[in-house]
Amino acid sequence: MHSLSTAPVPVMDATQTKSQTHSLWRTSILYTLIATVVFGLGYPLLVTLLAGALFPHKADGSLILKDGQVIGSELLSQSFTSDRYFHPRPSAAGNGYDPTSSGGSNLAQSNAKLVQRIQGDIDKLAAANPGKPVPIDLVTTSGSGLDPDITPDGALYQAPRVARARGLSEDRVRTLIEKHITGRQLGFLGEPRVNVLELNLDLDTLGVVSDSTAK
Repeated sequence: MHSLSTAPVPVMDATQTKSQTHSLWRTSILYTLIATVVFGLGYPLLVTLLAGALFPHKADGSLILKDGQVIGSELLSQSFTSDRYFHPRPSAAGNGYDPTSSGGSNLAQSNAKLVQRIQGDIDKLAAANPGKPVPIDLVTTSGSGLDPDITPDGALYQAPRVARARGLSEDRVRTLIEKHITGRQLGFLGEPRVNVLELNLDLDTLGVVSDSTAK
């Protein structure tokens, strides 16, 4: 036969229970305070200081200066409508290229409004450069609406228009585009691209723009 243990089960009195509850609350509050200071204040401050010291240009927003004035950022697209400049991708951010209202149109591929807008852009671009297929990035918006880059094909497609508007040779404009092509990161990440704002700024060094409506 098996014998049953009759050892008494220890019972905590009210004082012990209160002490354990108090210890649990104290530990929870202490941990919360430490975590807030370390991860909510210390870590962000450390990363900010390191970024400012190691990558000051990027930490400040990758701003672009002209004559000492901030005219934009390498990370944000701007509207260019003059034929003298390269145009960025279309934008659905706010009323277009609004950095305070980043986003896409969220229209489905079957939406008539989207189809009409894209077809209209294709027809306009094709008329300015007949016989050549229109690069897809010149008629589609990015998810943010603020993509600062276009594909090399998108830039080269616009070269004849820009060259005619400025009275430059296409070869000279194409050479400038080649200079601004950024390759894949580490050789395999992303796609080759051209920053539109930087390209347009360099374009102005090839000749003075007299069109007062250019922007």
